[in-house]
Amino acid sequence: MEAFLFQSTIYLMAACLAVPIAVRFGLGSVLGYLLAGIIIGPVAGLVGSETKDLQHFAEFGVVMMLFLIGLELEPRALWDMRHRLLGLGGLQVVLTGVLITLAALALDQTWPVAVAIGLSLSLSSTAIVLQTLNEKQLMGTPGGRSAFSVLLTQDIAVIPMLAVLPLLALSAGTGLTVADYGVTSDLAEKAHDAHGGGAHAESVMSLIETLPAWGVTAVTVGAVIVIVLGGHYLTHSIFRYIHLSKLREMYTAAALLFVVGVSALMMLVGLSPALGAFLAGVVLANSEFRHELEADLEPFKGLLLGLFFITVGAGINFALLAAEPLKIIGITIVVMVSKYIVLLCLALVFRIKGRDRVLFTLGLAQAGEFGFVLITFAVQQHIFTVDLSQTLLLVVALSMLLTPLLFILYEQLQKRMRDHAPDHTPDEIDEQNAIIIAGVGRFGQVVNRLVQHSGYKTTVLDHDLKKIQLMRRFGFKGFLGDPTRPDLLHSAGLETARVLVVALDNPDAALQLTKYARKTRPDLKIIARAHDRTHSYALYAAGADHIVRELFDAALRAGRYALEEMGLPEHDAHEQEVAFYRTDRAAMAELARLWDPDIPVEKNEAYIARAREMNKELETALVEALDTPADPAAISEDDKRE
Repeated sequence: MEAFLFQSTIYLMAACLAVPIAVRFGLGSVLGYLLAGIIIGPVAGLVGSETKDLQHFAEFGVVMMLFLIGLELEPRALWDMRHRLLGLGGLQVVLTGVLITLAALALDQTWPVAVAIGLSLSLSSTAIVLQTLNEKQLMGTPGGRSAFSVLLTQDIAVIPMLAVLPLLALSAGTGLTVADYGVTSDLAEKAHDAHGGGAHAESVMSLIETLPAWGVTAVTVGAVIVIVLGGHYLTHSIFRYIHLSKLREMYTAAALLFVVGVSALMMLVGLSPALGAFLAGVVLANSEFRHELEADLEPFKGLLLGLFFITVGAGINFALLAAEPLKIIGITIVVMVSKYIVLLCLALVFRIKGRDRVLFTLGLAQAGEFGFVLITFAVQQHIFTVDLSQTLLLVVALSMLLTPLLFILYEQLQKRMRDHAPDHTPDEIDEQNAIIIAGVGRFGQVVNRLVQHSGYKTTVLDHDLKKIQLMRRFGFKGFLGDPTRPDLLHSAGLETARVLVVALDNPDAALQLTKYARKTRPDLKIIARAHDRTHSYALYAAGADHIVRELFDAALRAGRYALEEMGLPEHDAHEQEVAFYRTDRAAMAELARLWDPDIPVEKNEAYIARAREMNKELETALVEALDTPADPAAISEDDKRE
């Protein structure tokens, strides 16, 4: 017990120290966990052989992650992915396996060993890639969805790979014993037990080992049907029964039972537990208990994945790396470059373009955690020697360690692609109107439609060709070009315009445009879209006359609806909304004078003190609004000011 508590303290302390620092410097949580493992393992020697046992336990975090991802996918969405699953994912596994196999043959490996190496290194890291995609909010991008399709296919491919490895051992026909391969007796016993060497293992770990081929198929299909039908018809009744207890921990227990039970069933029939969990998640995607399951399992998933990454870092054999650095690093580079070439070719074939192509190719260019499983199994089957397996395991671990760095490289390339994206030739502006609208996205288009339908003409500028083309299809005229360019602004009539609406998505560009317009035309009325409160202060300092926080008015309306649903009369709710609107806008103008961009808000004592006073004043104003009828003229006049 004491040893367990001591080791737990080490792992948790390492995570709590390293991960926030890594995130603070933009390195991501995954690299933080890996570095924590390296520090407590190879560097400080605080943990030892127990990391391998912990790694098997922590791999359940991957299972939970795939279950939670399945909850986000409806069956129809999964069906729509079938071409990418079979085409993109299938080709990636086959082509990468073939290319790495050829490289192994070129290094004088026998063909069974080369094929086993190709299979083991063809898979990418589901844990690292999906965790990073979710963390950086890239899962919804085309590149993220393509990467997910490949990873899901790889998880499915592990099953036939495990079936092929024993056939490769037979094909090798070396006749070597366990001792010839340098495997210790302990490892040999584990390999024997894992494959049914003991009666107990045979009865507990497999339902299909003694069945004929048709029986294996029937049991496997039956298990999948049980998951689908059970998830669809039984979970509702089970969770309603759990609800009767009114105990929060029972929801968590039921959620864990469901995922653990599905995973155990998959293992009993020889399928991947991660695949079973994903299938169960898809089945429950339309369930009314979906959000409850997500909330209960998310903390476990995060902690287990973090523990898994720590064990990967702690298990890196730096002694072997120091003994043969050129060899290990060279093999790692060859593996990652080979995978990158295959992924790049597939991206071209499947028309994955731009930054999505970069994300897809760099994100999947590593070996994965299933490589640990396949390499260990290949040793048990006497395909790999222990020395070769140690080299391959180190290659897998190093490639996983480099993956977060590749995502950082992607972010830098993405910024450069955005900054240096080829601009389309700007349109020649053939008209000048009293109102210029810079930016016609989801915000600017509403402003433009309202103003035009009120009988006023506008000159619309936007640098996004698709937005301009879409406007034209609906009968609205717009001009293509960067609104922050002075020459374009002057062509649009900046000298004679009465109003400039700055509705750009990019906060920095909006600030730049506001400053230039105010400097050029001190009398121009500037209405600026603000991203948040801090951006509002910056726009105020830049000279904007009216500042509209993009979510403020929508949030006010939502708050009014909430008051009405709580029983407040519609008129009173409206008065509260107006009072809050007026008081907050007055406070914004006053706090903007105290805001200093060079001083962090939490250290600006004058700003904090005045903000606290205003919170009390706001509460008083809202109470008075219920007792004092509003003056329509005063409200109307206030609405004109920021």
